[in-house]
Amino acid sequence: MGDKSVRKKQYILEKAREVFSQKGYKDVTMKDIVDACDISRGGLYLYFESTRQLFMEILQKEQEGDDIFSGKISENSTAAEILVLFLVEQKKEIIRKRNSLTKAIYEFYFQERPEKKEDIYRQDYDSAVKILQKVIEMGVANGELTCDKPEEAATNIMLTLEGLKVQSVTIGISAELIDKQFIYILSTLGVEDESDNA
Repeated sequence: MGDKSVRKKQYILEKAREVFSQKGYKDVTMKDIVDACDISRGGLYLYFESTRQLFMEILQKEQEGDDIFSGKISENSTAAEILVLFLVEQKKEIIRKRNSLTKAIYEFYFQERPEKKEDIYRQDYDSAVKILQKVIEMGVANGELTCDKPEEAATNIMLTLEGLKVQSVTIGISAELIDKQFIYILSTLGVEDESDNA
């Protein structure tokens, strides 16, 4: 693929992401993408054959660019500081209404049921649980966190985050409620002093 084609494909993905963030997944048609990109239907089909293929590629790009820790953690960061940073970044994602793919992601999973090998969202979730587990284990080993079951704690944190994301796109959620949940998570791990930073 030449430079012009790569730029065109990237443009289509950016415009399609905007459409999915506005309309969700189930109501988006290839015509919506054609209109948003101001290209011909044939021009779109040169790059993508379906909204499903488009959305899968958008999810892949989201996962690739989703390193919230990049450049924000020093070598001297404690497990508690890493955990607080993770929760702060999650809060931003939960309360962000504009350009959020949350609704589209849930609709996609209800409608499409991707196979395990192509289930990018599940892979991202499982990876996050493992990273959180390692952070908690590191904190326990250093004596800064208390937790008998790091894997279960990490899973519980991720399930809480998923519940907050669902609530944010269905009935709405306040920053204060998110803070209360994060303070509770941190306090169950023995992090009292850091809770004001979430």
